[in-house]
Amino acid sequence: MPKNRHTSPSPSELRDMTPSGAGWLPHGYHLDPHSHAQGQLVYAAAGALATTTERGTWVAPANRMTWTPPEFIHSHRFYGRTDVRLLTIPVDLCGQLVERPSVFAVSPLLREAVLALTDRPEVRPGAYARLLAVVIDELTYSPEQSLHLPEPRDDRLRTVTDLLHADPARPTTLAELGRAAGASERTLSRLFHRELGMSFHRWRTTLRIHHALAHLTDGMSVTDTAIACGWSNPSSFIDAFSGVVGQTPGRYQADGQHGTR
Repeated sequence: MPKNRHTSPSPSELRDMTPSGAGWLPHGYHLDPHSHAQGQLVYAAAGALATTTERGTWVAPANRMTWTPPEFIHSHRFYGRTDVRLLTIPVDLCGQLVERPSVFAVSPLLREAVLALTDRPEVRPGAYARLLAVVIDELTYSPEQSLHLPEPRDDRLRTVTDLLHADPARPTTLAELGRAAGASERTLSRLFHRELGMSFHRWRTTLRIHHALAHLTDGMSVTDTAIACGWSNPSSFIDAFSGVVGQTPGRYQADGQHGTR
C-alpha cells in the first residue's frame, strides 16, 4: 500500500496492504469480496465507503470508521473522490474490539491518530505501536454508529428487499410488495422484525439513507437527493437523514468537502 495518500492504489495493493496506508480513490471504486488474516480499520477522511459482508452492508461517511474482524469475507465500495486510510490490526489486539463488523464514530483524537499513522513514516522505534494503542483505546470508548443494512435469508423477504434495492425511491407499500413476494403484509412485517431486527419502514429508510450518502458525496444537491431517494420533500428528507446520520445533509456535504487537511 503506498504511503503517498495522493496516489490511487490498485486492488492488489489494497488487499495486500502493509500495516498502514492511504490513497485517493475515484467515485464508484469497488473492491471484490476478500478477507484478511488480521483485523482491518478503514477510514474515509473525505468521501464515504460501504463495507459489505454476508451479514449486510455498513456505510461510513467521513465522520465514521469501519471495522472488519479477521477472516470476515467483505467487499468495499467508495463514494465520491475518497481519501481512504487503512490500518491493519494485529490478531493479538483484535480481541479488544467487537467480534463483528461495525462502524464507529471518529473522535478528533482518533482522526488525528489515524491521519498520523497513514501520513508519515515511523521515525522513532515504537512510535507506530504507541499510536495504534491510542486508536484501540479510542475505539473502545467510541459509540457504535453502524448505519447497518442487514440482508435477509428468507426467499420471500429477499424478493422484497431486492425490489427495493433495484429502486429505493419506489413508493410501493409492504402489502403491494407482498403480492410480488407471495406473502401477506403481516407475514412480511413479522419477518422484517424476526430476521432483520427492524421494521419495514426503518429498513427502507436506512436503504434510502445509504443511497443519499452516495449521492451527496458525489455532489448532488440536497433537493435532488431527496427526490432521487424517495422523499416527497426536502424537509422530510432532512429530518430522516439527521436522525440517522446525526447531522443535516447540508452539513454532511460541507464537512465531506472540507474534511481533509
